[in-house]
Amino acid sequence: MKRTLARWFDSDIGYSFRTSPVAMVAAVIAFGCVFCATFANWVAPHNPFDLTTLVLSDARLPPAWSPEGSARYLLGTDDQGRDILSVLMFGARISLAVGLVSVLLSMVVGVAVGLLAGFVGGWVDGFLMRLCDVMLSFPAILVALLIAGVGRALFPNAPNTVAFGVLILSISMTGWVQYARTVRGSTMVERGKEYVQAARVTGVAPMRIMWRHVLPNVTGPVLVLATIQVATAIITEATLSFLGVGVPPTQPSLGTLIRVGSDYLGSGEWWIFFFPGLMLVLVAMSVNLLGDWLRDALNPRLQ
Repeated sequence: MKRTLARWFDSDIGYSFRTSPVAMVAAVIAFGCVFCATFANWVAPHNPFDLTTLVLSDARLPPAWSPEGSARYLLGTDDQGRDILSVLMFGARISLAVGLVSVLLSMVVGVAVGLLAGFVGGWVDGFLMRLCDVMLSFPAILVALLIAGVGRALFPNAPNTVAFGVLILSISMTGWVQYARTVRGSTMVERGKEYVQAARVTGVAPMRIMWRHVLPNVTGPVLVLATIQVATAIITEATLSFLGVGVPPTQPSLGTLIRVGSDYLGSGEWWIFFFPGLMLVLVAMSVNLLGDWLRDALNPRLQ
């Protein structure tokens, strides 16, 4: 493990990371958010799902540094008396899980479609690219809103796993198009190179050439796109949850917390809305900055 880390730090990408303060700060923020979200059961001061620990008289308490605040609740409490800091950790876990799984699903579908279109060409390429054009003609948030809304209407009493599945599917429906177009362009360049022609001459099956030879050489742009789209997927999930068609209301995702907090802005309880919004901005910004750094690090012409 130590040798692997040492080799990574001595590589070109490691050097680029060490010499980029923006990338290091973004990595620290992203790691902190992911760590707190992953280990929320142990890191969070309170468990927002344990109803026996909720005290309704502590509802809408301001942050601890305010005169009316309590030292027990560093960032204050929400309308149900839940500790906002704890709710943020659990909410970030839901938002990150939805974002990562939806991006992974989009990446698998998009890479497969792009490889097939770019390598085979002909009418297959034309059909798949026209399908991409059709998907791009619809706004991503509109498609996600339609699918999530129809899914919630058809399965109003569905368990949380089904609701999460519908949400992930709705975000992935348009996310795969960017991967397909990116991989198609890279595959069309790679299929004309000598190593692919040599594999064809030696009788290697086309499917094996695509997955064993071409795919490893087109993963660079895919990784960059996946890093950036994680932030987009998290924001889309927050938007759908804010509109009421995202995760179930009983699950404190960042979008749900922002929607609940917006109801109390007029009454002066700003912290219920501000801290979930700040958490969403930090997560999206740190992931986007890491994606920009990775794009520059993998493309020497941009340095």
